[in-house]
Amino acid sequence: MRLFIIAFAVGIWLLQQQAELLSLPWLTVSGLAALLMLALRRRLQGAPRAALAGRVLLLFMAAVLGFVWAAGFARLRLADELPLAMEGRDLEISGVVAGLPQSLERGLRFEFDVEQAASGVPQHISLAWYRSPDSADDDASSLIPVRAGERWRFTVRLKRPHGNFNPHGFDYEAWLFERDIRATGYVRPRSAERLDARVWRPSYAVEMLRETIRDRFRAALPDAPYAGILIALAIGDQQAVDAGLWQTFARTGITHLMSISGLHITMFAGLAYAVINWLWRRSPWLPLRLPAQHAAAAGGFLAAFFYCLLAGFAVPAQRTLYMLGVVACARLWGREVAASRVLLLALLLVLLLDPWAVLAAGFWLSFGAVALLFHIGSGRLGPAHWLIEWGRAQWAVTLGMLPALLALFQQFSLVSPPANAVAIPLVSFVITPLALAGTLPLLDPLLTLAHLVTAWLMNFIDWLADLPLAMWQQAAPPPWSVVLALAGGVWLLLPRGFPARWLGLLAFLPLLTASPSRPVAGDAEVTVLDVGQGLAIHVQTATHDLLFDAGPAFSADADSGNRIIAPYLRAMGVRRLDTLLISHADKDHEGGAASVLAALPVAVLKSSLPFEHPLSAQPVPQQPCIDGDKWDWDGVRFHILHPGPEPLSRKTNDLSCVLRVTAGGRSVLLTADIEAVSEIALLARHPSDLAAAAMIAPHQGSRTSSTPGFIAAVAARDVIFPVGYRNRFGHPREDVVARYVASGARLHRTDADGAVRLNLTGSGIMFRHEREQRRRYWHSRPGKLDP
Repeated sequence: MRLFIIAFAVGIWLLQQQAELLSLPWLTVSGLAALLMLALRRRLQGAPRAALAGRVLLLFMAAVLGFVWAAGFARLRLADELPLAMEGRDLEISGVVAGLPQSLERGLRFEFDVEQAASGVPQHISLAWYRSPDSADDDASSLIPVRAGERWRFTVRLKRPHGNFNPHGFDYEAWLFERDIRATGYVRPRSAERLDARVWRPSYAVEMLRETIRDRFRAALPDAPYAGILIALAIGDQQAVDAGLWQTFARTGITHLMSISGLHITMFAGLAYAVINWLWRRSPWLPLRLPAQHAAAAGGFLAAFFYCLLAGFAVPAQRTLYMLGVVACARLWGREVAASRVLLLALLLVLLLDPWAVLAAGFWLSFGAVALLFHIGSGRLGPAHWLIEWGRAQWAVTLGMLPALLALFQQFSLVSPPANAVAIPLVSFVITPLALAGTLPLLDPLLTLAHLVTAWLMNFIDWLADLPLAMWQQAAPPPWSVVLALAGGVWLLLPRGFPARWLGLLAFLPLLTASPSRPVAGDAEVTVLDVGQGLAIHVQTATHDLLFDAGPAFSADADSGNRIIAPYLRAMGVRRLDTLLISHADKDHEGGAASVLAALPVAVLKSSLPFEHPLSAQPVPQQPCIDGDKWDWDGVRFHILHPGPEPLSRKTNDLSCVLRVTAGGRSVLLTADIEAVSEIALLARHPSDLAAAAMIAPHQGSRTSSTPGFIAAVAARDVIFPVGYRNRFGHPREDVVARYVASGARLHRTDADGAVRLNLTGSGIMFRHEREQRRRYWHSRPGKLDP
């Protein structure tokens, strides 16, 4: 049974690696074939010599069944798809606010269940409602009165799920797909109308309760810096926690504690079990009808179920609930169930209900950590004092999770053991119980006490996070090193007395020392990152790294620097930048620069920024970006062609730095946001230096740039448009695209291709598109990308 579940899970995982789904006839045939193999295996069981063949057949059949099961769910979900013709159109819909509205910098975002709409509109979507003091803005409002469980009629504009796609980057489209969000969009508020204040369905009632609790916490702790932590612990709303705190949690390895985790649910269920068991035994007639242990087991499970609902039913909560359910059923039936069987039955239930759970990092970390704890608690390592047992558990989880953390996040906390030693008991046995008790009426003072304890804890956590060696960061390890380290961890955790267990440590060396390949001397790799409507380009030579622009800022706390560029550079093994070049003072080019400077050391900042710009105050050597600046790295030539000594206009775009990178006898021209006047000046100053094999389209394909003379002078064979999906500027403009097509150039677009990589070598230029390299069946396949 256990091997069957593991093979079934492998089949589901394999399905999620497919770029395309098998056709319905093939899936039907595969499912029927698996059932036939099951019957064949039963016949083989009668032959002793065929036992091995029967077991192999069973595992193969289980994998096929898992594959077919997940494919069936995927086909159903893909069928609920927004037609391309409906993107960007005004659509009238009505339905119910299905989840907690989350605050944005200028409004709210919420999930919405569509009840009435034109044919083709998905049933579950994500909407944003923006506010602005400018009442003339059709797409904004100064007041957003949306609450969970309300029925509304909206006029909206929708688009298919689409996310930035970069090497080692977060797959936003997979996250949306797993949550069954089949379109995203925004409300045009002048036509918004509330139809019902409450829609009484079980799922909506839960969300209403969660929102009521969140409002009570905010009212009780209006200016408390850690109120979001208490909200997350009580109702699982992780969006309530400030972004800066999550970085602190990551540096100290306590992220798993700062939301409703399996430990908290188990604790709550255990408390309910103990209370019900004690009360039940005090009754003279209840134990005669139902044994106290059975009643307590059922009550503990129901308590855990209620807490999971408050948590939003995330994968860690599901895993814990199903394990507790298996234990409760075993207790009711009077049977003992092995820990491994409990864990695998929970795994089976999670995957049966949510085959996309394998896409979430929390799935692997959750089940992996619990498996390690079960192993340590099984007694196979020998009995010992409780303190030693606790140390073994910490050692096992730290060691066992190391390969997964490096594979998923390219970092792990070195101060995690002391941080967890203090945080686990405080959060689990003091802060969380106080926060849960504070959800009840008239118990608001307990929230003040919980916040006081949290503040004490955070003082210690902040001190650990500020230590210079708090975090280990490295490049994304190759898959083979992860597998080898996992095998080494298993070897190290073998039962006491097994010879040479220490040799397992050697298996971790490739994981911790492997570094990605870099271009050879004379070659260069240019990566145009997918940062939406903006620009960020990484140029790498044999021993040097340059970042040209840093993409846009998304909000006060989020920008391309901390969301996309810094994680990408870390995964690529870049520990420092030799040059950060900010082309000009536009938010879509310099919005992430401060985060990049905070994330890793920079040798020099080149820019055309004015003296009063905030980046000018950064403690890093700075140089002006000016025509004539040249340098060589590892046989690769860098030449700045613009701006000249005299300003051409008052526009910041005409101050844009233009950089020519030459490697292997071929050049790439990085043009930023130059406009027609700058292109004319470049033609006058550098008529022979503009020719390039590839070029970044000036100003994302705006009508103010890409003049015919400039296109002819560059004569690029390949042109890259760094644009956002369905951006509001309409870039690239159709007439500009037509000019490049007429010139014979091949076009590449980050909105359709994801990050675009160019390898400049002596033998030519090789292009790679990230969406093609990592395509999965749920990924967006844009048609005509007009505004």
